[in-house]
Amino acid sequence: MATVSDRAIEAVLDAATRDLTRTVPAVLALLDKVTPTPSHRTTIAAVRGRWETDPGWRERAARFRPNPRMLRHIVVNWAYHGYLQGIKKREKVAERLGFTPPSFILLDPTEACNLRCKGCWAGKYEVHTLPWETVDRIISEAKELGIRWIVLSGGEPLAYKHLFDMLEKHQDVMFMAYTNGTLIDDKVADRLAELGNFSPSISLEGFEEETDWRRGPGVYQKVMAAMDRLRERGLIFGASVTVTSRNVKDLFSDAFIDHLIEKGVIYVWSFHYIPIGRDPDLSLMVTPEQRAWLYRRVRELRKTKPILIADFWNDGEVVGGCIAGGRHYVHINANGDVEPCAFAHFATANIKEMSLADALRSPLFAAYRARQPFHSNLIAPCPIIDHPQALRAMVAESGARPTHEGADNVLQPEVAAKLDERAEAWLAQAEELWAEYHGGQGATNGKARGGERIAAETAAEAEHALAGR
Repeated sequence: MATVSDRAIEAVLDAATRDLTRTVPAVLALLDKVTPTPSHRTTIAAVRGRWETDPGWRERAARFRPNPRMLRHIVVNWAYHGYLQGIKKREKVAERLGFTPPSFILLDPTEACNLRCKGCWAGKYEVHTLPWETVDRIISEAKELGIRWIVLSGGEPLAYKHLFDMLEKHQDVMFMAYTNGTLIDDKVADRLAELGNFSPSISLEGFEEETDWRRGPGVYQKVMAAMDRLRERGLIFGASVTVTSRNVKDLFSDAFIDHLIEKGVIYVWSFHYIPIGRDPDLSLMVTPEQRAWLYRRVRELRKTKPILIADFWNDGEVVGGCIAGGRHYVHINANGDVEPCAFAHFATANIKEMSLADALRSPLFAAYRARQPFHSNLIAPCPIIDHPQALRAMVAESGARPTHEGADNVLQPEVAAKLDERAEAWLAQAEELWAEYHGGQGATNGKARGGERIAAETAAEAEHALAGR
């Protein structure tokens, strides 16, 4: 049954689809009234501040006519029920479970894919596909835990034959998918517009030469055509980029970011290359110096470009460190293995054999929760590339098994030694960045505080920066 808040949001959204520039402040004001925590109100205030001070966002909104159904799903299901109200339900569930459920799940319904990209992290899996009944159960159990955001990966999510069954049945869930974009033809785009609860995040490596080098000849042009179809239908979509030592400056150049904005991209997920998957190549990892440049560059772009950018590793300070291991998300692969994240291919649980709640109790996730955050400097959050000794300890302690052949390469002495060396070099850079952006000494020397306090303080600092204060 629709609540008063639901009906009020619906009324505002009806007007929003006609003129975003006039109704975005009304949507933010309404969300502020129904927000359950001070930290959420701080986030909303930050967004409002950015909207009021950055004409680029208002100019972009004036040209955009969003798909009404999709706008409702994002505001009602994702922002309101999933983010603002979902935390209440997850806290109540935590009283029963003994830990707070994650806020979203990364799910691979299939490992089938029409491309064979160099270095794909899914490239070492056998081609498994989860039965529709299992996928349906996972999503239903997630909703019972207060989770209304499901992120799809693979493989290629659009190759999953039950995709539209999933979107149609679970209209109270917002889905996002990491996709290569090549399967988004007019028929698929029309169906996504009808359903409204699916936002594609399309993978790119840069412009045409770099994208086709990794993904195959002709892929870039297919992606550009897919973006045009999505934009024409008012769908909200993003881009996903894998940052390597050879493309970092290109991906975050003014030319490329402006190109994404012109194509209609609303958000960008930035992932650093991790040496896993098919034929891992440590030389493709960004160097500590490149990673420090990226940290500064993303913060500059956030102040100057009307596009949302999430830098998965370098934004650790905003979310209190590593979000994996069930803290904010888990990864369920197409064989049902419940992994800490998309890049740590180890498991002590399989969703085919137990409920989602029981999988979240697994020994490997318990080991993660006991150690998070992995360091007081949250700019170095990751137990794979920033604190690889922690990953080795957690796998050993929990008895976790690799989920595919070669997954344990990151634990082997030769690779482990190189990751340890790289991690030490990055921590030195991270200490300098912490001192530069947070004042005083580095986190280890000058601000060795508790993880929760660090998370709260740095999140507030990030929100103020977002607001341009």
